[in-house]
Amino acid sequence: MPTNSTERDRDADKTGMTEEKPPNSTGEVPSSVEEAFFDVRPSKGLIVIMSGPNLDILGSRQPEIYGTATLEDHLSLARQVVAAAGYELRHVHSNQESKLVEAVHSLRGIAIAIIINAGALTHYSWALHDALAAYEGVVVELHLSNPLAREPWRFLSVIAPVADGTIMGFGSLGYKLAAEAAVELARRRVEQSI
Repeated sequence: MPTNSTERDRDADKTGMTEEKPPNSTGEVPSSVEEAFFDVRPSKGLIVIMSGPNLDILGSRQPEIYGTATLEDHLSLARQVVAAAGYELRHVHSNQESKLVEAVHSLRGIAIAIIINAGALTHYSWALHDALAAYEGVVVELHLSNPLAREPWRFLSVIAPVADGTIMGFGSLGYKLAAEAAVELARRRVEQSI
């Protein structure tokens, strides 16, 4: 088991996936992505942001389109909104489609909402579409840029049909707006179920 952040970072590099890992049922930090997902206990207040391919290089990737803020900068805005509402926020990133699909599966019955910026997977990942369709919580699709104002191949989102809504084109503000939407939609679902 990794004993420090350097070892955890090295383990994340091996899997191609990083996330904020909560303690497991024994109080230890999970040693792998799989352990972190499959040892999660149900939470009435868990919201997860999922980040797809190339979002780990935000800040240096095409700043004229995506800005200079890093992924952590964007997450910090969402974290503030979620914490102020009394919820817990976790983040999952992977450049691999299958890891994101597995993450969605592991969150069924666990998280109340998923905010997903699937990157290029937005336009062709029917596997991610199907995983999100089977997820019973709130789904908010998120994009920093406005795909409808870009290349025609970006106009199609296979995520949109299974999302409660889409936030796009607002840059960093999008993460705050998506967090606010996820919190409000989750609250409404809880109220409707009572």
